[in-house]
Amino acid sequence: MQMNSRLIPGTQEALPVIGCGTWIGFDQRPGTDEYKRLPGVLEALFAAGGKVIDSSPMYGRSEETTGELLAASKQVKTGAAFLATKVWTSGREPGIAQMAQSFTRLRTGRMDLMQVHNLLDWKTHLATLRRWKDKGRVRYIGITHYTASAYGDVEAVLRAEKLDFLQINYSIDAREAEQRLLPLAAERGVAVIVNMPFGGGGLLRRLRDKPLPPWAGEIGCTSWAQVLLKFVLGHPAVTCTIPGTSRAEHMADNAAAGAGVLPDAAFWRSHAGAIGLP
Repeated sequence: MQMNSRLIPGTQEALPVIGCGTWIGFDQRPGTDEYKRLPGVLEALFAAGGKVIDSSPMYGRSEETTGELLAASKQVKTGAAFLATKVWTSGREPGIAQMAQSFTRLRTGRMDLMQVHNLLDWKTHLATLRRWKDKGRVRYIGITHYTASAYGDVEAVLRAEKLDFLQINYSIDAREAEQRLLPLAAERGVAVIVNMPFGGGGLLRRLRDKPLPPWAGEIGCTSWAQVLLKFVLGHPAVTCTIPGTSRAEHMADNAAAGAGVLPDAAFWRSHAGAIGLP
């Protein structure tokens, strides 16, 4: 079954709803057992119809690893990946140098999405990114964060700036983004990438030995990971979510959540109790 896609509001380009995050999992060196597993992760992503790969210069070797794997893969056609990364430094010139390094590491001449990581020196970097977008060096620009304590600042930037993407944390046990940020992104025509869809992993670990509820099969879920991902995708403002993994079998399982029915908020209001949440 083919993965669902959603439209990027600013361009109406379709984006598959499940991607792959590279934090920790892709910070691996060639020759290690962990590195040897990673080609299978990308193959599983593309086989399921996914394409978004998200990284950052703060993720150790993850950008470089991603670039190497894409270049070496015989399964990946040019343009199959939607490459997203970030700038995470202060100052105009350091920002330009860091972003140029990301292009080199990811082996691309044009970045699909460049984001200001955790709002660090966002005014400076957005000015650079707007120029680069005008010149065609980047296709989309955005901002990111991962903690509710920063939501006030994120909201202020969303209201003040014209952005293509917001990347934010959202999960069934961390729903603060529902209150203001997700509705505001929809209002402003900003696509949303969700990071930490498993709530940082703790929730998934707690659920691992708990039987799936009977209704999980009715929405096409065969694992708790799929249930949690379908919850995230149940919000209409969410464009894509990027669970991180370094194992092909987990990537395939995650990607399966993007196919079939994606229940809406009303469904989750009546079924969240089965997960032990209010």
